[in-house]
Amino acid sequence: MDDPTGGCALTPASGLQDPSGPSGPLIPDGLDATLVLVRHGESAFIAEGRFQGQAESPLTAVGRRQAALVGARLAAPHDPPALPVPAGPPTELVHSPLGRATETAEAIEAALVAAGTPTPRRADPGFLEIGQGAWQGLHRTEIAERYGAELAAWRRTPVEAWAPGGESLPEIATRVRPALAAVFVPLAAGRARGTHDRPQVPGYRDAVPDHPWSIVIGHDGVFKIVLLTLFDLPLERFWMWSMDLCGISVVELRAGRPVLRAHDLTAHLVGLDDAPSRQAADDRAADGAL
Repeated sequence: MDDPTGGCALTPASGLQDPSGPSGPLIPDGLDATLVLVRHGESAFIAEGRFQGQAESPLTAVGRRQAALVGARLAAPHDPPALPVPAGPPTELVHSPLGRATETAEAIEAALVAAGTPTPRRADPGFLEIGQGAWQGLHRTEIAERYGAELAAWRRTPVEAWAPGGESLPEIATRVRPALAAVFVPLAAGRARGTHDRPQVPGYRDAVPDHPWSIVIGHDGVFKIVLLTLFDLPLERFWMWSMDLCGISVVELRAGRPVLRAHDLTAHLVGLDDAPSRQAADDRAADGAL
């Protein structure tokens, strides 16, 4: 493919220095692509008010319905109101290997197949939820009673405190980085370098972008780290992001520069929205449960 800017084409590893390691450029230089992040649907532990971390907890009936709805949305992304994603099918579906994320990914895969756009799917342990150690499976009230000081520290200074026996934020960031690098490789393969010398402000009836995109299905906690990593923000900002169940976030890469196009979209779930559900979601966010 010719590069309209006169530069060389991207290669799968362009811009990546040791993509399996924690240092070096993460996003291939000049990459035009879009990354869609989707949190899994409601699980049994979430419905019961339990911290789950890396514990297995299947989707509830509500969670399966959420997964079907987000799948339908992603299978027809340009139906109004259009999602800010490129034309054409996604390059791949990448998901956490935990059951609740796998079930959600399978629902999205099924919707894409039904729409005539079958998409390769793979699991990557780099997108596992944050390990919550001793807190996994416990009800949030029990954690507050037994680990009150640790829980308070986790909510206030998450880089300095975390669940007993769980993962620290630096540990998670270390495994997230190569997982993201692996997502970028097929997006960069054979592509010409993009340029910043084009309109950067949306709303001018620009054409739908003509570049590749992929979908990652994972968890609220690990997606906080994904976003901090993409935007090169310190881990101390961990609590600045939040994602609702089956919420959609969209990050566009413009010549290698990340741009947040949408965050935590949930309009596709409106049929499931009610006051008790909203209150439960607010309570979970306040608890610091993952």
